[in-house]
Amino acid sequence: MIEELLADANERMGKSVESVKGEMSTVRTGRASPHLLDRITVDYYGTDSPLNQLANIATTDARLLTLTPYDKGAIPAIEKAIIDADIGLTPNNDGNVVRLQVPELTEERRKEMVRILHEVAEEGRVAVRNVRRDVMSDLRELKGEGEVGEDEERRAEEQLQKQTDGAVGEIDTLMKAKEEEILTV
Repeated sequence: MIEELLADANERMGKSVESVKGEMSTVRTGRASPHLLDRITVDYYGTDSPLNQLANIATTDARLLTLTPYDKGAIPAIEKAIIDADIGLTPNNDGNVVRLQVPELTEERRKEMVRILHEVAEEGRVAVRNVRRDVMSDLRELKGEGEVGEDEERRAEEQLQKQTDGAVGEIDTLMKAKEEEILTV
């Protein structure tokens, strides 16, 4: 029973770390990346659709993203969604392709991106700690019901703490790497 709880905790913590990794990939670093547009949804004929399902997104050079919509009639809706997303990019189109020029980041904007990055990392740490809290509660419940002994519970708690420390450490490593990437001029 304890092994199942620890395996479940490990899986849930891993998902939290993956979620943080995905969120961090959408934080802008001054280079063009299709991941910048991952969170954008477009109102396409009354249905909110992810932008990457409506257009092919390509990085043509270090500072330019090109979106080739599958339906040319969606270009105005795509432009509106990009502007509404407030990601600091202005769309330009020629009737067939939408181009997004990624500007150089100012020092002020870099600091803002780092602040956002820290918020994302903290949300991830909280999610990992919530998993730990839930599993600790389950372990205490098992001990209270007499299904496990005090020594088994203590060993399981120590192992759970090691898993938690590993997941939080991984989030911190991701954050430091991304922060360095943002602050590099």
